[in-house]
Amino acid sequence: MKHFTSLADVEGPRQLVRLALEIHQNPSLISQQGQDKTLALIFLSPSLRTRMSSQLAAQKMGMHVLMMNQSQDSWKLEFEKGVVMDGDRAEHIQEAAAVIGQYCDIIGIRAFAGLKDREKDYQEEIIKAFQRYSGVPIISLESATRHPLQSLADWITIEQFKKKERPKVVLSWAPHPRALPQAVANSFLEWMKIAPVDLLLTHPEGYELSPAFSQDVPVEYDQAKALKGADFVYVKNWSSYERYGQILSTDPSWMIDPKKMALTQEAYLMHCLPVRRNVVIQDHVLDSPASLVVPQARNRVLSAQTVLFSLLKTLA
Repeated sequence: MKHFTSLADVEGPRQLVRLALEIHQNPSLISQQGQDKTLALIFLSPSLRTRMSSQLAAQKMGMHVLMMNQSQDSWKLEFEKGVVMDGDRAEHIQEAAAVIGQYCDIIGIRAFAGLKDREKDYQEEIIKAFQRYSGVPIISLESATRHPLQSLADWITIEQFKKKERPKVVLSWAPHPRALPQAVANSFLEWMKIAPVDLLLTHPEGYELSPAFSQDVPVEYDQAKALKGADFVYVKNWSSYERYGQILSTDPSWMIDPKKMALTQEAYLMHCLPVRRNVVIQDHVLDSPASLVVPQARNRVLSAQTVLFSLLKTLA
């Protein structure tokens, strides 16, 4: 594994999950594996779990960590080629990424979708620019279209809590007052399609995801039907892909509440966080024993450790 930006970077995803479970059982497997190595964490977008879990994972492995918020700690970056830089962007990514690559052994980068230009967002120019110019392994800490560290943690969580060999997993859209990217939903589908689960997608009409991610995933537009017999319910909002970045519905009937969970096979509830209580998921569900949102967040450290360990082996 040379980078970790999508499922395509991983030669054996199931083996990566097994490695994560081994690390969970025996943390000494990775102790000091990152000694004398440096990880850069660059945030072009806000973060809580990704920031803290990635930093903690690296430190537990003996790595040095350099953290930078682009809006506060550095010059504004220019990504276009051949541009006349006479505006407010003082540094080009070609030099910036190359310099960071000289200082650090691995770079993690987080940059959300702009939700204005679908073609531009789905080209992933920021992640690709760091790959092109840095000369070191790149970890996606969430990009415009994917969040692979989250998806790895999600798969780990399902493996830890599943009650049968092949559980039914439902990804359900939920209402939200803001337009959110498709990255978490895209990535979850991408990883779950090869996981040992029966995957089902449910959302209102008009919220179809990119065919690149949703192809071969059954869709049920009736949320109640979709939830019947579910073992895991993953809840997430995303804005429209076809009418890119738009909010087409804020229908409160799509919120997950105890009645919805009663339709399931005593399912566990999952969400990547942050979650808007009583908009996306009702308090009674979030605070119930069925909720895995905190163990799921805890596994973000484990997913980061697993990825760092795998990348560090290529640098040895």
